[in-house]
Amino acid sequence: MRRTALLACATLLTGLLPLASAGAAAADDPAPVPLDRFEGEVPFANPPAEGIFTWGSDNDDPPALRLAGRTDAPEGDKVLAGTYDISGYGGFTHEFASTEPPRDWSAHRGVRFWWHGGNNGRKIAFEIKDGGANGGASELWTASFTDDFTGWKRVEIPFTDFAYRTDHQPVGGIDQVLGLTRMWGYAVTLPAGTQGDFAMDGVELYGRADQSLRASLTTDAAVYPVTEGGTATVRLTVATTGAAPLAEPVTVRYDTSGGTAEPGRDYTPAAGEITFPAGTASGTTRTLRVPTLKDRSAEAAETVPVKLAVTGAEPPADTPQVVVDAHGLPYLDSRLPVGKRVEDLLGRLSLEEKAGQMTQAERAALTEPGDVAAYALGSLLSGGGSTPTPNTPEAWAKMIDAFQLRARATRFQIPLVYGVDAVHGHNNLAGATIMPHNIGLGATRDPAVAYRAGAVTAAETRATGIPWDFAPCLCVTRDDRWGRAYEAFGEDPALVESMATMIQGLQGRADGRDLDRPDKVLATAKHFVGDGGTSYGSSTTGTYPIDQGVTKVTRQELEAVHLAPYTDAVDRGVGTVMPSYSSLDLIGDGRGPVKMHARADMINGVLKDRMGFDGFVISDWQAIDQIPGDHASDVRTSVNAGLDMIMVPYAYKDFRATLVDEVRAGRISERRIDDAVARILTQKFRLGLFERPYADTRNASKIGSAAHRAVAREAVAASQVLLKNDRGLLPLKKDQKVYVAGSNADDIGNQSGGWTITWQGSSGDITPGTTVLEGMRGAGGDITYSKDASAPLTGHDVGVVVVGETPYAEGVGDVGNGHDLELSAADRAAVDKVCGAMRCAVLIVSGRPQLLGDRLGDIDALVASWLPGTEGDGVADVLYGRRPFTGQLPVTWPRSEAQLPINVGDASYDPQYPYGWGLTTLTEVPEGGAATLKALGLAAAAAERAGADRAGRALVTKARLLVQRKAGQDLTAAVAKPFADADHLLLTGRYAKAVAKLTEAYRAA
Repeated sequence: MRRTALLACATLLTGLLPLASAGAAAADDPAPVPLDRFEGEVPFANPPAEGIFTWGSDNDDPPALRLAGRTDAPEGDKVLAGTYDISGYGGFTHEFASTEPPRDWSAHRGVRFWWHGGNNGRKIAFEIKDGGANGGASELWTASFTDDFTGWKRVEIPFTDFAYRTDHQPVGGIDQVLGLTRMWGYAVTLPAGTQGDFAMDGVELYGRADQSLRASLTTDAAVYPVTEGGTATVRLTVATTGAAPLAEPVTVRYDTSGGTAEPGRDYTPAAGEITFPAGTASGTTRTLRVPTLKDRSAEAAETVPVKLAVTGAEPPADTPQVVVDAHGLPYLDSRLPVGKRVEDLLGRLSLEEKAGQMTQAERAALTEPGDVAAYALGSLLSGGGSTPTPNTPEAWAKMIDAFQLRARATRFQIPLVYGVDAVHGHNNLAGATIMPHNIGLGATRDPAVAYRAGAVTAAETRATGIPWDFAPCLCVTRDDRWGRAYEAFGEDPALVESMATMIQGLQGRADGRDLDRPDKVLATAKHFVGDGGTSYGSSTTGTYPIDQGVTKVTRQELEAVHLAPYTDAVDRGVGTVMPSYSSLDLIGDGRGPVKMHARADMINGVLKDRMGFDGFVISDWQAIDQIPGDHASDVRTSVNAGLDMIMVPYAYKDFRATLVDEVRAGRISERRIDDAVARILTQKFRLGLFERPYADTRNASKIGSAAHRAVAREAVAASQVLLKNDRGLLPLKKDQKVYVAGSNADDIGNQSGGWTITWQGSSGDITPGTTVLEGMRGAGGDITYSKDASAPLTGHDVGVVVVGETPYAEGVGDVGNGHDLELSAADRAAVDKVCGAMRCAVLIVSGRPQLLGDRLGDIDALVASWLPGTEGDGVADVLYGRRPFTGQLPVTWPRSEAQLPINVGDASYDPQYPYGWGLTTLTEVPEGGAATLKALGLAAAAAERAGADRAGRALVTKARLLVQRKAGQDLTAAVAKPFADADHLLLTGRYAKAVAKLTEAYRAA
């Protein structure tokens, strides 16, 4: 009775006391060390500065943060508050400045903070960043707590509760020991799949460290492949917090039972005990060996788990496995034809293994690295910005090798095929050669430039261990309001077809025989079909007005405009094709809009059956989720429509299980599965992955090399389109004093655009390269630079104002989704200031035309520079006359947004500048008029009859230059329409008709 009363009193007193720490502080505990009070002492800022910043798996996933005043704040007056709606993953980080020394937390017991609970049962991950050169290269150690309370509560997490993250780490780790002496901050991962809000306050270190709390045992690998008859060596390393000697002995008992290999027949069993005595130095290694045995039979791979029972230390995150390599089976014989190897291997796979081959996961979304083998995954990818730490060629190769090592633990050791969006160079890799985006390559009108750009991209990508590139985009962009307009080579299918030479640059010869070279990758023709033709306002994806919308066309228009480039791509042997997010509404078929990922008539019927495509079809990112219906029907519909591999970045487990269920239920045929897997395996064999699954880094020294940058520089120069050049302002002379201004003059991030280092790209110094300003200075010009044109304007001969867009990607960049086609207020002011004070050239660095309106009359020279990438020297080359301007518009340049969409071939066509327009410098324009054009037409007809394409193109070019000189800037519809039509005719080899159209334009000028 008395005991009950005492407990009741204690409970009552607890309720009356203010909120306090979950554990009482000992008298000799050090004072708490604040990390964040959220009173404004730590700013919202990105590395390398100290600050709090958000992150997420896509543009919508980073939470919205604010410092909010609250009367109930546990400490001070403000708290960190935020809202979130996360589909993939998202959260925020407080990272210490990388320019300052890391901090030492080793004297403390753990970290604690106040959290305002909503009693929603959601799990929140809290991570700390340990070791490495900076916060971006540190190890992540994770713990979590559950929001199962209401109101403010102080959450304490002792350092003993943190576990090493196995799914997202610096490549190879650092030491996989929570050292606590080199700390770089913390991160909070918020719950996904639901909307919510949160509040947090008073993050601090607390308590006194338990010096015996941390010893850990690690192995040098998780998987140890060994040729039959060989001996595997497993290295065990013990380490401690702060690298102190072991306070207590660590004992490791090991045995090798329980795998698929048979003891005594496949290997010699190993069992025993290894002891690291007290006083052993941190970092000490011991080895154990597992001998395997030879027999005479051909076999699949067999596993020998090395089970470790550890006393006195944290055990390894994985149970290491020795794997006796598969041997003697026909599919392993590289002398056999690929078809025979595929047939043999396919016949050995279980349904679950086949389903795994059809599954592609995002590398950062793997629950465990061991899932590669557990689910027999066929592929991993890095989405935009999904990079290893550090983001170096060596780290990429090590990361991918580590994933390939995991695949060795499967029965048939089928290698992964790893994919990335290397859409303008190996653009996820810092230091890679970043090419002009496709719209700039289209402006070159030179298929050889596209080929060389593809070849450089392939060499740099494969050198980091990646054999598959989700490029090129063969979309035909029909509306400049589309956020992906710069991913297209242009608005004319004939131009897009001509630039499909990039496929050969990436893959080599059309028969696939070059794919196993260390400088070639598997290419992807995307997005099949019609993604560039979506109608404005038709999209139902988030706030996108046009991207992922509906393409409504007749069958004839579909064939002539959107399908034509894919016929050429298939003839070129493209290895994979990716369907579009968009829907296709074929006028007259009675079906209305149907998602392309569900259109069996187009994927099976047109692409595979009619065109004869023999590669495999890969879905876009989570794209099957947009098909109406539940997950099972999405899987069923897409696979039956002809998709062979599904990009399910986060849902790889559910997809694989559902696919198996659908086959067993008879809703997907085993024949369809076998066709898909055979297509995938064929490309893996062609890539040589079975013989060489690991990265071949022989070309790594060429990444970002002078030779590769020279290729990009030439592409940049050839892509510059001179739209206006009154009184020959360009090229500049080196003795002229040049005033340079504008937001894009000195910004490598802006001139590279989206899909650069991260998905959306970003402004600033994001990767090595040369800005336009640096290129001009390097050309020897006498330069004064003032970004906002605030420096004195007097004393200069000419101004160069470099303006345009900031980076974006996909529907995030759609006009109407926070974007327009107008210059920013700052850019308009810079143009007005400079062009009002001196003769000026305006360079527009953008992914699509920008509207100048009345300002055009005040501008002496106008250049469409597109998104040149890292080689601003190429822009300077044409500005200073090292190379001539030769680029032509790959899209129509409109007078106003009201004209959009506007394209070559339209019945009503009155743009600012027509498709194909492009003045030249350093090139002699033919003399004469109608008589000269008549002579050029006769010669063009003769060249056409003789099949002399080079001569035919040269003759049409002369006629075009003659017309441009006469027309000047007075471009009426009567001039513009036949002028644009002529360029289309040129691209289709009808040289005589092209000259005839140019003659029509000449007469109207």
